[in-house]
Amino acid sequence: MRALIYCRVSTEKETQASSLERQEAELNRLANHFDFTVVESIHEMKSGYDVDREGMLQVLDFARDEKIDVLLVQDETRIGRGSAKIAILHTLGKYGVKCFTISEQGELQLTEADSMVLEIISLVEDYQRKLHNAKIKRGMKRAVDGGYRPEKNLSNLNQGGREKKEIPTEEIVRLRNLDLTFQEIATTLQGFGYDVSKATVHRRYQDHQNNSGRTDD
Repeated sequence: MRALIYCRVSTEKETQASSLERQEAELNRLANHFDFTVVESIHEMKSGYDVDREGMLQVLDFARDEKIDVLLVQDETRIGRGSAKIAILHTLGKYGVKCFTISEQGELQLTEADSMVLEIISLVEDYQRKLHNAKIKRGMKRAVDGGYRPEKNLSNLNQGGREKKEIPTEEIVRLRNLDLTFQEIATTLQGFGYDVSKATVHRRYQDHQNNSGRTDD
């Protein structure tokens, strides 16, 4: 398994440099014990309460790009503290990356409280996805019920469902005339493969109205 070593101290004092070196040496021994292949070692001098840590962002990049399977740390506090730790653990879990620590000489065992919080976060994200999909379905249904035919109107979609850079302003206007909100228009177009936000939809509509010499109510 591919492992990344992450070493962190909370201050930038020179005396902390030896702590980073000691952490790395111990983590390399842990990697050897489990026969992990270390692909990178990252040192960082930052507070654990800070989410915006360059080293940790690099760790998450490795995880997102599926370059690692395991994160090796001295203990769970090296990952972060408080809400920062929970956010990072949640993100690593989404990418399928396990955490091994020196303190436990194996995979990190979460406390009951931390496990509960992570479970709640996952449930919330799941319902957010369901709500987003529901909005897309509602917007598409309202558009079709109003006579909108995407197979005819969105002729510039690629066969693979990927969007082109052009956002169909005429379709934004058409959907707006069917009394869809700007958010519903955005989610409807997203459902047809367009990477477009509510703000972009509103801006394109306003530009069209201004160019037409009309104003939106």
